[in-house]
Amino acid sequence: MFHDLKEHETELVGMWLDLGLKVTGDAICDRIEWLTDTRLERLSKNGELLAELYRDPNDGRLWEKILPFVDGPPTLRVVTPAAAAERFGCTL
Repeated sequence: MFHDLKEHETELVGMWLDLGLKVTGDAICDRIEWLTDTRLERLSKNGELLAELYRDPNDGRLWEKILPFVDGPPTLRVVTPAAAAERFGCTL
């Protein structure tokens, strides 16, 4: 159903869908959850920033999953090692 991250992809932004009786994530939210659950390697978490750091084992790129608020729709974006070190306090 979903596919691995492509070389040209640098950011995936999930959004909420209002279905009347409930609000749910869109297909991008579902893909981000699938990627972080099954394809990406989790390296660190920053609870204060509602952020998690991942590495794509296919190409080594670092990805940051962030939420705009608790239980909000996720964004997954590429980050540099320097930005990752600053935001997550780890050296890569």
